[in-house]
Amino acid sequence: MEERRRLPYKVDREFLDEGALDEIGEKNESKPSLLNKIKGSLRCNGPRVKSCMLGTFPVFSWLPRYKFKEDALGDLISGISVGIVQLPQGMAYALLASVPPVFGLYSSFYPVLIYFIFGTSRHISVGTYAVMSVMIGGVVDRHAPDSDFEIWDNVTNSSIIDIVARDKHRVQIAAAVTLLSGVFQILLGVIQFGFVVTYLSEPLVRGYTTGAAIHVVVSQLKYAFGIKPNRYSGPISLIYTVLEICSLLPQTNIGTLVVSIITIVCLVAAKEFNIWLKKKIPVPLPIELIAIIIATVISWKVNLEERYGVDVVGDIPSGLQAPEVPAVSLFGHIIGDAFALAVVGYGIAISLGRIFALKYGYKVDSNQELLALGLSNLVGGFFQCFAISCSMSRTMVQESTGGRTQVAGALSAVVILIITLWIGTLFEDLPKAVLAAIIFVNLHGMLKQFWDIPALWRSNKIDMLVWIVTFIFTVLLNPDIGLAASIAFSLLTIIFRTQLPKYSLLGQVADTDIYKPVEEYGLARQVPRILIFRSSATLYFANAEMYQEALAEKTGIDITKILSIKKKMEKKRKRHEKKMAKKAKKELKKKKKQKTDIQQQEESAESGESDSDHQKQIATIDVDDAPDPTLPKAIILDLSPVNFLDTVGVKTIKSIWRDYGEINIEVVLACCQNGVVESLQDGGFFNDKVTKSCLFNTIHDAVLYCQSEKPRRQSYEDYEEDSEEEDLKETNF
Repeated sequence: MEERRRLPYKVDREFLDEGALDEIGEKNESKPSLLNKIKGSLRCNGPRVKSCMLGTFPVFSWLPRYKFKEDALGDLISGISVGIVQLPQGMAYALLASVPPVFGLYSSFYPVLIYFIFGTSRHISVGTYAVMSVMIGGVVDRHAPDSDFEIWDNVTNSSIIDIVARDKHRVQIAAAVTLLSGVFQILLGVIQFGFVVTYLSEPLVRGYTTGAAIHVVVSQLKYAFGIKPNRYSGPISLIYTVLEICSLLPQTNIGTLVVSIITIVCLVAAKEFNIWLKKKIPVPLPIELIAIIIATVISWKVNLEERYGVDVVGDIPSGLQAPEVPAVSLFGHIIGDAFALAVVGYGIAISLGRIFALKYGYKVDSNQELLALGLSNLVGGFFQCFAISCSMSRTMVQESTGGRTQVAGALSAVVILIITLWIGTLFEDLPKAVLAAIIFVNLHGMLKQFWDIPALWRSNKIDMLVWIVTFIFTVLLNPDIGLAASIAFSLLTIIFRTQLPKYSLLGQVADTDIYKPVEEYGLARQVPRILIFRSSATLYFANAEMYQEALAEKTGIDITKILSIKKKMEKKRKRHEKKMAKKAKKELKKKKKQKTDIQQQEESAESGESDSDHQKQIATIDVDDAPDPTLPKAIILDLSPVNFLDTVGVKTIKSIWRDYGEINIEVVLACCQNGVVESLQDGGFFNDKVTKSCLFNTIHDAVLYCQSEKPRRQSYEDYEEDSEEEDLKETNF
C-alpha cells in the first residue's frame, strides 16, 4: 500500500491562555435573558405562522408538490399491496389484543388516515403491530378476565362465558387505553419531548421486541392447539401460562393442530418461494391473503367448526362503527399501561422512520411524529381502535413495491375500507388457528434477533448485557414493567461507565504537538517534570473522589501524606517557637529582679533588642520550601472529555489546584469547553487572584507555559485562605 503523503505545516505564535484567547478572538460574553427568550418564542409574524402551520400539517407542504407522473404508479401499487397485507395482519393482531378481529380492521383504517395528514415519514406503514397488540391484550385480560363474565346455562347445567358482554367490555378497555396513550404522546410532543427516544438504544429496542415476541408466541399457542388456558397477569405470568399450556396439551383439538401445522408449513414454503420470485416480478405475492382465502373456503365447505370443533372468527359486522367516548372511569386503572404504550409505539416508529429517512435523504421530525401518532391513537380511541405503531414487515412491502410517499398509506386505508364495508363478512368461517399461524410466521424476523447476542459479544459486551437483561426483564416482568426496568438498567450502565472511566498520563508524540496516552503509544514520551493527566469521562459527583485517587496513583504523589507531614512540621516549628519565646521571657524576668530601676531601664532597651534578635533567630527555624527535584514542576489536567461540571466537580478542581500548589506543583487546565469554563466561573474557581490565565485552549500551549520561566501567577496560600473563607460562608448559611 502506497504511503500517504504528509503535508508539513508550521505555526509561529506565542502560547495563549484562555484569557488572552478570549481577548484576541473578541469573545462575546453577553447572553440573552430569559425574558428576551420568552419574547422571541412568542413573537408572531407571517412567515413564522406559515412555518408553524406547515410543521403541524406536513401534508400541505408535500402534497401540493406531489410528482404525479413519477410517484403515482408506485404509490398505487404499494398502497394496494400494503392494504392486502393489512387485512390478515389486522385480524390476527386483534386476537393478540383480545378483541374481535373486525376491530383490527378499524385500527388499520382510521389511524392511517390521520398519520397521512400529520406524519413526516414518507415510507413507514402505520397500523396494527404485534408488540403493541400483545401489550394491549395484557391490559384487557387483566381488567376483563373470562371469569368475570361467567353465567349459568340452564340447558347444560354448567357455567358458560357471555362472549358478547365480554367482548364489548374488552373493546371499551382497549379504546380507553388507546385514547390515553394518544393523549400522552400529544403532551410529550407539545413540550418537545421527542428526545425521550434517545433513551431507547438499539440493543434495548431489539432485546425488548424479541422478549415481546416470546409473549406473542405464548399467547397464540391456545389458538394453535385449540385449548383454553386461564390468562395470568403480573410478573412471571408467562411462566405460569406456559406451565398451564403444557398441562392442557392432552386436551389438544387435533383438527385445530392439523390446521395450524399445515398453515405454518405452507406459509414458510410460500414465503421462501416469494423471495425467489422477487427477482422476477416487481410485486410480491400476497401470501397471507391467499392463505386466509383458501382456509376460509375449506372451512366453509368442510364445516370445520361443527365437525371438528375448530374455533373460527365468527360474526364480522359490515360497515363502520359510530364514534363513542371511551369509559373515562377506566383511566385511573390503565394510566401506567397507557404511558408504556405511548413510549414503545413512538420508539419503534421513530427508529424505523429514521432508518428510511437516512436512506432516502430527508428528515423526520421527532416531535411532530409524537403528535402524529398521538392524534392517530386519540382519534382511533373514539372509533374503538387499539393502539398502533409502525410494522417492519408492512413498511418493507410499502418500500419494495415502489411507495415513495404517504399516499400509499392512504390508499391502503381505502383498501381496508372496501374490505370492511363489503368483503369482511366473507371471512366469518376463517379458523383462528390460521391467524395464529400467520402471526408465528411473521415473527421469524424478531426471533432472528437472537443472533444479535454473538455479534454484540464481539463488538460491545455492555450492549450485549443490555440486550440480554432487557430480554429477561421483558419475558419475566411483562412488556410494560419490563420496559421501565430495562430503561433503568440501561441508564445504570451509563452511570457505571462514567464511574469507572479510563485514566491515563499523556506524552508528546515525537516531533508533533500531539499528546497521546503513553501506555498505548510507543513513541509518546512524557515531557520532563510535567505530567499530563486525562480521564475518559466527565467529572461530576459520582466519580470526583475516584478522579483524585487516580491522579495520585498515576503521578505517584501521595498528596495527603505529604500535606500531613508538612502540617506536622509546621506544628512542630510553631511549638518550638512558642517554647523558645517562653524561655526568653523567663530569663528576662530573672535578670530584671537582680538589677536596680535605672539598670532595668538601661537594659530594657537592650533586652528589647536582644528579644527581637531572638525572635529573628526563632523565625529562621522553618520548613525548607525549596522545590523537591523528585516532584514534577507542573501537572496539566486535560479536561477535553469533560462536557459539564457540577458543584462537586468544581470543588474537586479547586482542591487539586490548592493541594498540589502547597507542595510547589503548579496545576493548569487544558482543553476546557465553554460550558466547563462557565461552570468554573459560576462555582467560584476564579477570583481577583485566579484568572483565566491558568486555562489553556490546547495541551501544547499549557506545556509551553509550564516549561517557561514565568513567575507563578497565583499565591497558593492566598487561594487557600479565600477557599477556606468561601467554605465557611457555605457552611454558615
